[in-house]
Amino acid sequence: MPRYRMTVEYDGLPYVGWQRQENGPSAQGAIEGAIFRLTGETVSIRGAGRTDSGVHARGQVIHADLSRVWVPEKLCTALNAHLGQAGERVSILEVMAVADDFDARFSATRRHYLYRILCRRAPPALEAGRVWWVHRALDAGRMHDAAQTLVGKHDFTTFRSVHCQANSPVRTLDRLDVTRDGDLIEIRASAQSFLHNQIRSLAGTLKLAGEGKWSVEDVRAALDARDRRACGPVAPPDGLYFMQVDY
Repeated sequence: MPRYRMTVEYDGLPYVGWQRQENGPSAQGAIEGAIFRLTGETVSIRGAGRTDSGVHARGQVIHADLSRVWVPEKLCTALNAHLGQAGERVSILEVMAVADDFDARFSATRRHYLYRILCRRAPPALEAGRVWWVHRALDAGRMHDAAQTLVGKHDFTTFRSVHCQANSPVRTLDRLDVTRDGDLIEIRASAQSFLHNQIRSLAGTLKLAGEGKWSVEDVRAALDARDRRACGPVAPPDGLYFMQVDY
């Protein structure tokens, strides 16, 4: 069966997450529904990563096996038409025909995420639900310095959900940069893979550093504790974006 790789953008607000679930609509279910309406085929697509309820994507990658050969551009246009008619907040950005051994999840070599914090007194109007609004001043430089203690290969037990199903808490964090552009603070994280809630846990902890409540040494001590209770508050899903996948 021909296999197609698709790059996907979605607004996480209407969905219970990426993965198909029985307790509400999902981004995965939206795409599978569009494929069914277009082809009459019931398929199970695979994504490069799972995102929680309220988390957005600008570059999620999936693969799907279909029974017939499609011109990728026509498949992309047709799926977007069906997604739009259904009122879904999902868009297919690109479709490529790929080899049978391509796997959106297991072939990935690096994943990139962005976390956005709006740091101002006034709440967001245009970006409500798409940023973490923090009305206190944050020092992005202190946050970046603290973030560098977390880069590298570590046991990230402190920064993963108690519901995380990964076999090991050890991950190699290739990048964790914090920058400021006006009122917006951006945290960019890159790794081959992440633990459940890892980035939101890191963002919440770095906020404490930005407020001056935690020092760089405090952040390092939280990492070394390998204890979920040592983590700062978990940041909300609103500001998190799945940006890109490398293969």
